[in-house]
Amino acid sequence: MSQPKTRQELYEQIRQTSKAEFILSEMIRLGFWEEGDGQPSLPTAFIKERADLHRELSKLMSTARKLDNPDQVLKEYRQKRLKESNEKQQENRERREKERLERAEKWKERKSKEIVYLGEEISGGLNETDANEEQLKRFGLPNFENAAILAEAMGIDLGKLRFLAYNRKVSKVSHYKRFYMAKKSGGKRLISAPMPQLKGAQYWVLENILNKVNIHEGAHGFRQGHSIVSNAQNHVGQDVVINFDFKDFFPTITFKRVKGCFVNLGYSEQIATIFAALCTEPDVDEVEMDGHTYYVAKGPRHLPQGAPTSPALTNIICYKLDARMAGMCKVLGFNYSRYADDMSFSASGDAVKDVGRLIWSVHQTAESEGFMIHPDKTRVMRKNQQQEVTGIVVNEQLGIDRKELKKFRALLHQIRQTGMAGKTWGAGKDLAASIWGYANFVAMVKPEKGAKLVAEVKQILGKQTPSKPAGSSEGEKDLARKIAAEKERLEQKKKEEDDKKDNWKMW
Repeated sequence: MSQPKTRQELYEQIRQTSKAEFILSEMIRLGFWEEGDGQPSLPTAFIKERADLHRELSKLMSTARKLDNPDQVLKEYRQKRLKESNEKQQENRERREKERLERAEKWKERKSKEIVYLGEEISGGLNETDANEEQLKRFGLPNFENAAILAEAMGIDLGKLRFLAYNRKVSKVSHYKRFYMAKKSGGKRLISAPMPQLKGAQYWVLENILNKVNIHEGAHGFRQGHSIVSNAQNHVGQDVVINFDFKDFFPTITFKRVKGCFVNLGYSEQIATIFAALCTEPDVDEVEMDGHTYYVAKGPRHLPQGAPTSPALTNIICYKLDARMAGMCKVLGFNYSRYADDMSFSASGDAVKDVGRLIWSVHQTAESEGFMIHPDKTRVMRKNQQQEVTGIVVNEQLGIDRKELKKFRALLHQIRQTGMAGKTWGAGKDLAASIWGYANFVAMVKPEKGAKLVAEVKQILGKQTPSKPAGSSEGEKDLARKIAAEKERLEQKKKEEDDKKDNWKMW
């Protein structure tokens, strides 16, 4: 049963219709007169029509009263427009807030699966997630649909991956420990050793991606089953041996080239960008301000010398260079090999007459591949000279420079007599590491002679002998670094002797 109407409601209903129409509707509502049954049609129609005319007349009169007062009409119109405007603004605010919350939720969900920004200059392409699956399958590489899947595979969370890959122009945090090592030829070499977290990520990339990619057979550096010995073996007993060095080898391989390398392997631009960011870094200036150290980037990101991924990336990126050099040598009748940034060529017989052509072609090919030949480190060695490749004598068989070996034995004799104080070997400050490295270098080239020297050095050093076994991965890397340093020292010494004779300029 409906609630009875108040007096005010009754007055309002009569005012909106008419008294007759109100009485009629109430008679019907209260059941005194059944609607549509037995009631006179004409009076009912008349009453309703009169009510309609009354309402229309009321509207007209109300309009007429307003026209008599235009200020009131304008005021009411403005109030109406203001009300509509406020309602529209409120509706827009609610709609925009809803859209903002929806965007925030989508952004949060996207950030939980993707890395959408990695700083200035390297974030382009992070939205591109399409990979070349056929190419990845051809190389036997795993595919990662997004950054979250990659982070899970690496055993770290997405935030940590973003932190390690982020490109900062100025930062209080550095992912590298930088220090300088003295060059045998004078000057200093910057070594950028990654901190443990980044180092772990780089080793993951090395083992799960880079080591699975085949490299050119002419590359011998940082490759399992190859060494400076296998590199030199290609050039034993030749009439002429020519060595070239690249200038600024690692800085030449920038972020864009590294990213392109991963894209060529089949990875999407998003994944390639993350990999390239993990494997490169810019040179920095350390600035002290307000008691804090800031690392200010200078120049583009490039391969750091000291990261475990850098050597493998150079071999992959140099594949086309190696192929072109090998193809050129096949035409000219030369042998070719490369160990890191050292290229060696050799030939015998009629091919020797094309030495000048080879030198010109090497410069042109290297430049077209984005590398620069060091102008002061080109060496041409004839058969009547001591020929060396990566520090190893290759005239008739693999050998060690006799003068250097004689000096080393004399040094060991002096150490046994008077101790290690005041003695040096090469430019290294750590005498123990220097003599240990040279002894192992000899052992690689001449196992019998080297075994005796290694045993003698062990006896001299005693507890100072490197604790890590040579067979371990870290021991092998440490040995490789020491051998490379020794090789550089030998090459620099030989270059100084050749410069005095102006040997290669005649070519």
